[in-house]
Amino acid sequence: MQENIRRSAEKPEMTVGIDLGDRFSRYCVVNREGEVIEEGRIQTTMVALERHFSGERRRIAMECGAHSPWVSRLLQGMGHEVLVANARKMRAITDSESKNDRNDAEKLARFAAYDVRLLSPIQHRSPERQRDLNLLQARDTLVRARTMLVNAMRGLVKSAGQRLPKCSTESFARTVRTTIPAGMEPALTPLLEQVASLTEEIRKMDKQIEALGKQYPEVVRLRSVPGVGPVVAAAYVLTLDSPGAAGKSRAVGAFLGLRPRQNQSGECDPQLRISKTGNSYLRRLLVQAAQYVWGRFGPDSELRRWGLKLSASGAKRGKKRAVIAVARKLAVLLHHLWQSGEYYRPFPNGPQAFTP
Repeated sequence: MQENIRRSAEKPEMTVGIDLGDRFSRYCVVNREGEVIEEGRIQTTMVALERHFSGERRRIAMECGAHSPWVSRLLQGMGHEVLVANARKMRAITDSESKNDRNDAEKLARFAAYDVRLLSPIQHRSPERQRDLNLLQARDTLVRARTMLVNAMRGLVKSAGQRLPKCSTESFARTVRTTIPAGMEPALTPLLEQVASLTEEIRKMDKQIEALGKQYPEVVRLRSVPGVGPVVAAAYVLTLDSPGAAGKSRAVGAFLGLRPRQNQSGECDPQLRISKTGNSYLRRLLVQAAQYVWGRFGPDSELRRWGLKLSASGAKRGKKRAVIAVARKLAVLLHHLWQSGEYYRPFPNGPQAFTP
């Protein structure tokens, strides 16, 4: 990425900013002097984009979003220099008091023409990696849908003064089938069937995700860490795409939004919540893995001892902070293992080490 930015240092003859929309997109073209020489609206389709941008090579800037992966690949294939701006860092656009598609396209063009670093450009992952990541995100959608149905069934039974037996979400359909209260079968049976169907589909997806270890050897290495299963490891690798995405290992926590926000001014330096920038799905998975590492079932390790010491105050807020802190350290640890090619050691300075 840094090499691409260096190559883009010189101002091109013409720069295009595109504000991508679901059906139509606004575009703005500025010359080297920063004058707007053309603007308009085109359909967000392959045919329209190919027809409009055929010809001489241009620098084209757009914000990351639902359409930016395929649009950027299409325009790059046509020979254009394409820059995908990090929308989370484009406050001049997202927080503008006069925000509209026309102004957004013009700002993208001007930023790209003046200094591409203003865009904080990102690199989209390959279509193959995006396809594998889609599998993980689809699984997450099914898991959340199943959880919603299970909670709905438990709530309906509680409203009748009864309770369904405690069990895991995976075994819910099998355990609850014979314990539905009399008279509630018409309401609960359809929901139970949906839970059973979702569980079966999730198991099929789990097998596909397990097989990703053959395609991405680094996934197997990351799974050597307790609490990091195939889903967490695959999501980590496919979301970051490469070890260089976040720079140094210590920067991964901030990259994934696990670092506290800062609003320091003079002597005032309040403690704020985490920034929650970056990928929310991966951040949630890391917190879940941290809860296992820090929890009572986690095996003894330096990371676990550090988390327990951090939460020694016993306060509820202190425990929550400890889990987030362990998640941040876990993100750094996974990045180090990926970058170095090493396997997990519960005590890095001790003799024990994981052997595959």
